[in-house]
Amino acid sequence: MQVDRFDPTPLYQQVARAIREQIQSGSLKPRDPIPSESELVADHGVARETARRAVALLREEGWVVTLPQRGTFVADRPGRTGGS
Repeated sequence: MQVDRFDPTPLYQQVARAIREQIQSGSLKPRDPIPSESELVADHGVARETARRAVALLREEGWVVTLPQRGTFVADRPGRTGGS
């Protein structure tokens, strides 16, 4: 899925939204790995920094967790942050 460069929504938010929609639809389930930065760059036609910001946003929102040396995975309870 390519991002819409005419959409005023920042590109990193568009990439995050695409991953969030995959989680919500069940295409990505809890503990599934999400695409790597390289895959996000290739799939969405964005810069690596844009892919990093998208993943960081999803992490902040509680949709994914990153495990050092392992990768980034869908959270057990996606979309829930620590205090909610």
